[in-house]
Amino acid sequence: MKFGSGYYSHQPIVDYFNAMDPQTYDQKAPEGSSHGHRDHEESHGEYHGAELGIKDIGMSVPMGISAANVAGIYSKIRMGAGNIEIQFPGYRSGQRNAQTPEMLGEDQRQAIRELSLANEVKFNTHASFGLMGLMGRDERGNFSIYNATQDLFELKRAIDFQADLGGGSVVIHSGEFERPMTDMYLDDESGRTNLARDQSGRLLFKQAHTQELDAKFELLDDRTSQKMETVQKDRLVAVPVWLTEKKGRWGVDQDGNKVYINEGDYIDYEQKKIKLQNIYDARKGRVPVFDPDSNRFRTELKSFEYFRSEAEKWNRWFERVNERKPNYYEKRYPEESFLHATLETQEGHARGWALQYAQETGRWIKVINKLEDMKRYYDEIDKSIPESEKWKIMRQDPEFSQMTRGLLPSETKHPVDIIKDEIDQARIRLEFARQASASQEQQAEDTKETKSHLITPIKRLERQGIRLYAEAGLHAMRKTKDPESPVFVSVEHIFPERFGGHIEELKWIIKKARERMVEMLTEPTIPYGTSLSPTEVTAEKVREPDKYFRQPNPYFMGISKDEASKLAERHIKATIDTGHINLWRKYWQDDPRKSKEQNDMAFNKWITGQIESIAQEGMVGNVHLADNYGYQDDHLAPGQGNSPVKAIVNILKKYGYEKAYTVEPGADASTDLSDFHGLMKTWRHFGSSVYGMGGMGGARFPQSWGDIQYSFFGQNKPPYYIFGPYAPSNDWTLWSAVPLE
Repeated sequence: MKFGSGYYSHQPIVDYFNAMDPQTYDQKAPEGSSHGHRDHEESHGEYHGAELGIKDIGMSVPMGISAANVAGIYSKIRMGAGNIEIQFPGYRSGQRNAQTPEMLGEDQRQAIRELSLANEVKFNTHASFGLMGLMGRDERGNFSIYNATQDLFELKRAIDFQADLGGGSVVIHSGEFERPMTDMYLDDESGRTNLARDQSGRLLFKQAHTQELDAKFELLDDRTSQKMETVQKDRLVAVPVWLTEKKGRWGVDQDGNKVYINEGDYIDYEQKKIKLQNIYDARKGRVPVFDPDSNRFRTELKSFEYFRSEAEKWNRWFERVNERKPNYYEKRYPEESFLHATLETQEGHARGWALQYAQETGRWIKVINKLEDMKRYYDEIDKSIPESEKWKIMRQDPEFSQMTRGLLPSETKHPVDIIKDEIDQARIRLEFARQASASQEQQAEDTKETKSHLITPIKRLERQGIRLYAEAGLHAMRKTKDPESPVFVSVEHIFPERFGGHIEELKWIIKKARERMVEMLTEPTIPYGTSLSPTEVTAEKVREPDKYFRQPNPYFMGISKDEASKLAERHIKATIDTGHINLWRKYWQDDPRKSKEQNDMAFNKWITGQIESIAQEGMVGNVHLADNYGYQDDHLAPGQGNSPVKAIVNILKKYGYEKAYTVEPGADASTDLSDFHGLMKTWRHFGSSVYGMGGMGGARFPQSWGDIQYSFFGQNKPPYYIFGPYAPSNDWTLWSAVPLE
């Protein structure tokens, strides 16, 4: 800590790092350097003046792994950590080795607050490692709003914990759902953009060499959030060849109105133009081509690309019918069109049989009516004929004759009895036709309803998951005690294989969450707000919940949208992880026209471009410093792998980032002497100065990190103390009477 023209230290975060040296009072830094190495620059191509000193860089402390209690947290401070991110590996129920926020009660929280004040250390919080976004995914791959709400509670208790410590970030992983890396689509003002390709169209990422052809898409039912089916790009689907006009002509539409029928317009079998609003209706809409030679309808096998064009065609149709563009939820995507084709076949099949059985129903009703008339006729005859003459009207039993096929003598029955039997049989056939037609019609309607609720996971995230992120931001806002030091949710991109792993996806989540938070702060009513009276649930309300389930908003503050936007920006931010973003390296597709070095440079340029895109929008609220070789997130210390950590930090500082930098030791805790060595390696990597005095052959300051890192904390340097037979007796004391230990 600088004081006047010199340096002094009064706390564990000192300006020297040789524990055998005395504390340094009013000692100037070595010539050419300054505390924290503020003027330091290296000649590496990736690093030009990213200034981070010892006090800028802290470390994470996973509770139950790196520290067992508050004393374990304090030990990290004593080692020199300038800030601490308390992390909670436990998910819902805590254990000794995987703690949760609620395992630390008021006494422990008070102790941590006192540590913060006494040592001038900032604390942040990492919510449960088990949280992978707010989609509520279970172990079977299904999604649940109820599970997502439980995850929100998990995030809220981490927010409460951080609020008890003071302002700071609460980190949550965003790994919402799996999506193919070859087809990472996002909607924006310019259209649907594939994040997997560069501007020239070259594919940048894929998980397997076949993925461009066989990429898989999950689809959900938005009523239950359960996974319905996985669509695969290399699966061909048979679809009808739709009947269209071959050349332009004048004709009539389905209502008999005279219209001009353009080439390519859908027409029915009567050559009438199908009305625009009816095109996608199963009853009145487009019809397949009938081949009279084969007496079959024409079908063709179509690939995924066909459904891409079908989705675009449907979106244009929606815009023409409704005179507006479809919103995010109404828009249809190729994978949805893909499954729509299968469901349309099922719906058409059901409607066809429903129609067939309905015709049978009508026929058997007529038969029964005629048989009843016939029965009444024979009843009158029977009354008028004497008993001795009734044998004359007896008839052969047709059912018996049919059963015996004439091999046995026929039996005779009274016509009225025969008619009664026929009526009974007709009624059975009527019931079958009625039941079959009704069930097929019901199945067709159910299939139609299923089609209307068939969505991609991103729509589920946009409608339901984003609201939970907004609620977390609102909770952080309400828990904030000092507006100058807010508690905020900091969403962290995690694995490339899941949505939210790409920086643009992370930005999308944050923007959407902020927009929803603004809405919840400024709208008096919201969908699914506070229920003040019993609600009648009808089919119309279920179909349009955003319209019919608007209820009093418990978050409404009556402030302007500008003020609400500032609050949303303050309480919902992003966490950048220098290790996670390097995991894209294994999926990077080298350009065969370039050398290995050029491709490595291209990948690093992609990384820095991604970081710059989020940094310049002021979204970053927390930074995790870790390294790896691009395969697994093993948490090497920065500088020990191939992630361009310094370049990332340089960009962040360029755009004014001044919040926490947290080293996440992982591998060092196992392969080195301690997790603290990961922090020291990071200090060394960023060129932080080491200050001390004495003990170095007359030099006032240690010459390198090696003098510190593996001397007092390791065993590869001569110790500044002696032990064993060469040590003085325990009875020997210094003149101050302090025992030598």
